[in-house]
Amino acid sequence: MVHEIDYEILGKEMQYVEIELDPRETVVAEAGAMMMMDNSITMETIFGDGSEKSQGGFLGKLGGAAKRVITGESLFMTAFTNSGVMKQKVAFAAPYPGKIIPIDLRNLGGRLICQKDSFLCCAKGISVGIAFTKKLGAGFFGGEGFILQKLEGDGLAFIHAGGTIIKRTLMPGETIKLDTGCLVAMTQNVNYDIQFVGGFKNAVFGGEGLFFATLTGPGDVWIQSLPFSKLASRVYSAAPQNMGKQVDQGSVLGTIGNLFER
Repeated sequence: MVHEIDYEILGKEMQYVEIELDPRETVVAEAGAMMMMDNSITMETIFGDGSEKSQGGFLGKLGGAAKRVITGESLFMTAFTNSGVMKQKVAFAAPYPGKIIPIDLRNLGGRLICQKDSFLCCAKGISVGIAFTKKLGAGFFGGEGFILQKLEGDGLAFIHAGGTIIKRTLMPGETIKLDTGCLVAMTQNVNYDIQFVGGFKNAVFGGEGLFFATLTGPGDVWIQSLPFSKLASRVYSAAPQNMGKQVDQGSVLGTIGNLFER
């Protein structure tokens, strides 16, 4: 049974979600996502995701944990339970600038496919598993590999992504093309594939990568304007090299060059 939870998303560019728990209610989150919590909230590190699918003894829990390792996540998740007699709050923060999106799986047929690092937290009872892409092209060139995350259940889950988040509803047969890193999530009926950009100049000088993600409806698609991989690449390219020191640091030419860079 999935726990029903109340929530409020606060902030603009650096958001966090504050969840209000009734006595004995539990929310499950990625390890390290917790920002703050009231005094009567108790924290427990768990194998798997806390859902019924991962409660079939040790092997069931081990299977749930193994799935998380395949998607690049930690072996463990953390369960936060209201052990008091009054309502209590616990808050979870997004790890980089962007938006937190509440997803009610009951409105999506009980399943959502999302990029492997987008999950933040969910009501206890929701299963966090893996979804293999069906085509080799999507696996090799899709930016997320063969594996995406799969959230299953009938309650609330929260995912996060970078920059501004756009939701597109695709009609049957309608197709859109995305940068492979901009896909955040999609409903289960959306067809996902990878397409070569085409043309020598586009591939070599276009700056958009060699492949597009093509998504064909029917279904809903969530798109992010700033993938974390792109943000990290820009930060890394702008950072001083050689252990934090520029090669020309301390020289006259270096000082003059920095003036022109400004």
